[in-house]
Amino acid sequence: MAEAALDHSTPAGTPVTRALDALHVPYRLFRHPKAVSSLEQAARERGQQPEQVVRSILFRLGEGNFAMVLIAGRQQVSWLALRRYLGQSRLSMASESEVRAVTGYEPGAVSPFGLLNPVRILVDRSVLQQDEVSIGSGERYVAVILRKADLLRALGLVEGGAFAQAD
Repeated sequence: MAEAALDHSTPAGTPVTRALDALHVPYRLFRHPKAVSSLEQAARERGQQPEQVVRSILFRLGEGNFAMVLIAGRQQVSWLALRRYLGQSRLSMASESEVRAVTGYEPGAVSPFGLLNPVRILVDRSVLQQDEVSIGSGERYVAVILRKADLLRALGLVEGGAFAQAD
């Protein structure tokens, strides 16, 4: 693993680190030295490749019904594949206010852990291609770096599939 700032200086941590600590899942907390403006910058500063950065994207399936897709790197979610998998004729990305209300996190800091409300989690196969990944920590410009095996163990029973656009 690349060296990163191991930082548990926030007295109570974040909801994400508290959830991982409760599950006894090892991780490193990485604080970016300044604002992050691209996936490439985030990966470079973390000592990772862009494909190791996992994004947590919230979709609105209907009134009060949401699903989160975990997808790695530059991959984009295939709306058609997601609609087919979910059996939905319509869906949309959650608005910023919905992201805050459902997850408790600001856009750019979303994680599948420590959510305010239960959400269906879908893991794209792109997430499974790296041994080490980073995910949102619940705080902007702070990431949690962990092994893929630990991420999957912490997620528990989630749904996996091919949710990315074909190359």
